[in-house]
Amino acid sequence: MTEAGKTGLRALRVALWGAVLAAGLGVSWFFVAGGGAPRPPSVADQIGQGAYRLTTTSGEPFTQETLRGAPSLVFFGFTHCPDVCPTTLGDIADWQEIAGVEIRTFFITVDPERDTPEALADYVGWLPGAVGVTGTPEALAEALDAFKIIASRRPLEGGDYTMDHSAYVMLFDREGRYNRIFSYQTDSAKAAESLRRIMGG
Repeated sequence: MTEAGKTGLRALRVALWGAVLAAGLGVSWFFVAGGGAPRPPSVADQIGQGAYRLTTTSGEPFTQETLRGAPSLVFFGFTHCPDVCPTTLGDIADWQEIAGVEIRTFFITVDPERDTPEALADYVGWLPGAVGVTGTPEALAEALDAFKIIASRRPLEGGDYTMDHSAYVMLFDREGRYNRIFSYQTDSAKAAESLRRIMGG
């Protein structure tokens, strides 16, 4: 397959996962550019809530209570991700620079088999405020459900595999309440303005 074909397939996978999520939640507002539309409390209040218990790369527990105390971004990905994950982390760095703020960012792996705490710490260590998060497959399954994330393992040639997953970033306020999402490669200026507002800038 040509490089252009591969790029097209990657883009298609991102679009398909977004479509599946929107259908699953049944709310068209979920993918409004920049996440500017009001959120129905009956749906929004459930996002990020649950009995999941994961572990950060610093050895601290990551639960729904972790989201309290300060605004935060949550992104699900994996360290072997060829394009979406590194691009998204780069975008978050741009948002922070434009906004002039540092917001804590939780990068939760969807590939615990390969993403050790050491690998995660190295992967996100360059991004200000970023912390890697992992856990047992069972705990991660609970977290995927709590955050309304879709992730699945896809075999590759030669016995290797990759992970298809929802490709957006979630923003939570200082009370741990879901605020909005930023879709893949959303407008940086709009995202930065959202960060500035939620950080009180």
